[in-house]
This record gives sequence, structure tokens and C-alpha cells, in this order.
Amino acid sequence: MSEQFAAGSALLLLAALVFIMVLLWAVPVRLWIEALSAGVRVGIGTLIGMRLRKVSPPAVVRPLITATKAGLALDINQLEAHYLAGGRVDRVVGALISADKANIDLTFKQAAAIDLAGRDVFEAVQVSVNPKVINTPKVAAMAKDGIQLIAQARVTVRANINRLVGGAGEETILARVGEGIVSSIGSADTHKAVLENPDFISKTVLQKGLDSGTAFEILSIDIADVDVGKNIGANLQTDQAEADKKVAQARAEERRAMAVALEQEMKARVQEMRAAVVKAEAEVPLALAEAFRNGNLGVMDYVRYRNVQADTAMRKAIAGGEDTVDGDLTDS
Repeated sequence: MSEQFAAGSALLLLAALVFIMVLLWAVPVRLWIEALSAGVRVGIGTLIGMRLRKVSPPAVVRPLITATKAGLALDINQLEAHYLAGGRVDRVVGALISADKANIDLTFKQAAAIDLAGRDVFEAVQVSVNPKVINTPKVAAMAKDGIQLIAQARVTVRANINRLVGGAGEETILARVGEGIVSSIGSADTHKAVLENPDFISKTVLQKGLDSGTAFEILSIDIADVDVGKNIGANLQTDQAEADKKVAQARAEERRAMAVALEQEMKARVQEMRAAVVKAEAEVPLALAEAFRNGNLGVMDYVRYRNVQADTAMRKAIAGGEDTVDGDLTDS
């Protein structure tokens, strides 16, 4: 009997220990005491419900304690809902406290929306209080005189709380500022005018309203550095002259080829004409012989024909056609 009683007592003790451990896990007594001592009313049932809803009680209660001590009246249900939505409760509470101390109008709904949108709401409030300086990459542009200038600017921005959700980021600011620098330098008559007054660029860029639709407000644009680059205009003119030269050479070559082709065509035609003349001359003796046989040509007619040939040969010799005369005399 004593052994059975001892075994039953051990089982009861073990069950009690297990119950106490489960109770301590389900009810974070230390956290409940912290909240109670800080003046935050959190019920035991609320903490147990957080455990059942897979919500980390410290991640909700401790930010609530911080907000209460900072004088903010927040609802624990709002914080728990934000945690369940995947938000960062501590960052939201920190942003609300910073905004309250800096007299920035920021509600919990706005802060939660900014946090759920993927932006760091605490950093956004810091940038709103302490403006941020963004260094642009070096931007190359060409003035009207053809000289290239390489400029780099520093953009001072302040976060716009009301446009953090849906507003463009730093990349858009940098792209717009770079575009404004290129446009400003391109509108300058000479590069010397830009070097003498670098603030001309910043004033022109600021007038364009580059922060429209972004999550920032541009406070100032300062030109940090302006360097002289290449003489783009001269290089372009040189390249254009070289291209014009090549085009002219190509056209001249085309005309020469056409002239050579025309010369070859004319030579071919002369050869054809000479062949026709030779063929015709070869038929003359046959025609004379035919005329003799038919009685259409007499001896005296033939003598006069030969005299005409000799006279023609002599005239050609006097005119300088010796080769032709020799050929005609030889035929005679």
C-alpha cells in the first residue's frame, strides 16, 4: 500500500510540474508584471490568447509599454493586428514616438501602412526630421559650343510622410536630377558660362519640380564638382568630315567606273564598225568582178575608180593618215 501511495504521489507531482510549466509558457508572468508595473493594463486572458494566435507577447507588449511611457495612447489590438499582418511593431512604435516629439503629424494607421508597404517608417521619420544628402553619380553633358562637362551634385531631401506610400524612391530623384543637369548644361551657350556660374545648374533644376510624385521633398541641389571633358563638337565635326570624304571618294570611284565602262562600250562599238567596214570592203572586188561580167562596168570606169582611190590616199597622206594610206596603196 505504501509503495502504491508513493507511486501515485510521484505521478501527481510530475503532473503538477508539467501543468506549472505549461502555465508559465502560456502565461508570461514576468511580462505581465512588467506591463502592470508600467501602468499598462493587459489581462492574463489576452496574453494566453496571443499564445494561441501564435503572436509573440513580448513583440507586442514591450512596444506598448514604450509607447505608454512616451505618452502615446495605443490599442493593444491594433499592435497585435499589425504583428499578424507581418509588420514590425517596434519600428512603428519608434516612428510614432519620434514623430510625436518632432511635432510631425503621423497616425498609427499611416505608420502601419508605410511599414507594410516595405519602407522603413522609423528611418523615414528620421529623414523627415534630419534631411538626408544624396550624392548623384557623375553626369556628362555637352554645352552648345561642343565642350563636354562632367558634373556631380549633392541633393538634400526630406521625407514626405504623406507620400511615402506609393511615392517614388531615391532612384527616381537621382534620375530626374541627372536629366535636369544634362538639360541645363545643354542649354548653356558655352561651357565657360557653366564653369563661371555652377549655381545656374542647381537653380534651373530646382525650378523643374523634380520631387513631384516622389516620397521626398527636395530642399536644395548643390553642384559639388564640374570637370571639363572632351571636345565632343570637334570630334563630331572631324568624324563628319571623314564620313563626307569617304562618300565623295565612293562617288568619284563610281563615276570613274562608269567612265571606264562607257569607254569599253565605245571601243566595242568602234570595233564593230571597223569589222563592218572591212566586211564591206571585202565585198567591193566581188561587186566589181560581177559588174565586169555583166557589162555594167568598163575598163575606163575601172581606171577612173582607181584614180579616185589614189587621189583619196594622197589626200589622207597629206592629212597625216600614213597608216591608212599605206594600207590603201598596198591594196592598190
